[in-house]
Amino acid sequence: MQKICFLFNHDQTHQIAHSLPIALQMAKSGVADVTLAVTSILVEAEIRRLSGAGLAGMKIVRLQTRSTVSQMLVRAFDSLVPARKLLVYRDNLDFFRQFDALVVSEKSSLILKTRYGLEGVKFIHTRHGAGDRAIGFNAQSAQFDLILVSGEKIRDRLVCDAGVPPEKIRVTGYAKFDIVVPEHKPLFAPSDRRTILYNPHPSPHLSSWFKFGANVLEQFYQSDRYNLIFAPHVMLFARRWTVTIDRLSIASAKKPDPRYNDAPHMLMDLGSPACTDMTYTNAADLYLGDVSSQVYEFLNRPRPCLFLDAHDTPWQGNPNYRHWTTGPVKTDASDIIGAVDAAFVSQASFSDAQRAALEASFSVTATPASVRAAAAIIEYLDEAIG
Repeated sequence: MQKICFLFNHDQTHQIAHSLPIALQMAKSGVADVTLAVTSILVEAEIRRLSGAGLAGMKIVRLQTRSTVSQMLVRAFDSLVPARKLLVYRDNLDFFRQFDALVVSEKSSLILKTRYGLEGVKFIHTRHGAGDRAIGFNAQSAQFDLILVSGEKIRDRLVCDAGVPPEKIRVTGYAKFDIVVPEHKPLFAPSDRRTILYNPHPSPHLSSWFKFGANVLEQFYQSDRYNLIFAPHVMLFARRWTVTIDRLSIASAKKPDPRYNDAPHMLMDLGSPACTDMTYTNAADLYLGDVSSQVYEFLNRPRPCLFLDAHDTPWQGNPNYRHWTTGPVKTDASDIIGAVDAAFVSQASFSDAQRAALEASFSVTATPASVRAAAAIIEYLDEAIG
């Protein structure tokens, strides 16, 4: 029986649901010896919450930085850059060597192969999200032994943009949709207001938050037309400074005015599990955002979208902004309430674009995505290592 490690190495919880359903399916079917490796108490708690009874009998191992030097570097730099995330690899090489395959939803784990020469372990990428950003299709992807993708759009761009050989890719659907989201209490008191989700991205050169965010929140605060859920990407306020590597940029994200927390028609959530388990994308009537891949989770049930372009982006025809074809794009923060009104009215004119984006992003069959993904991993490992 193959020994497979699902690694969850991140400060926040937003990547968990992209691979956890596959691990749960493998454990349920008994096709592999599965270990879940985590690097924080927060991530472990979220795995337990999402897994419920499905976690019974599975091994969870918490990895830590072990050397004195690593611990000093974490204390010095982790508030600015993901030092712990990178150093945990070097300090746990013997742990990783025992597995036939390492399944991850991010790319930093490739350091085990490229820097530390980890041999005999197959690296399998589930990715996280079905978004369009260029960083998701860079050359690093080709270093994985197997990549599971949610739909044809992802496969085609990996081949064309990242140079991934087609035989390394399996289209298995969107495993996150197999998560059963725990029930939450109603988000707002009963009313006839429709609910808007504002979900800005953390990258300074892409996000609407740094230029428009405070203005957007104030307009909803002053209006009685809509409920607003403010649930940004969980990394927006996670560190003192936001640093991006796809195009080097750095900025400090100022948190919203605390008075918004007391507004009955505004829900301010800067990083709870509900930000990543589709609670808000399922609850909202309109998506307001910029480049987050969460828009595709929202569009799984097509509804109006409104996008904020804070950077005068030449986006038409650019595959990195395909999601902007699914709703109107606004280039300033004036009269956001009026723009939301107009987006509801114009929804019918975007229905074809939304349908096409969904079909390209998510492969849907009678078999759940997590089942397809688990089968693809086992089939690959049986062929690759016997």
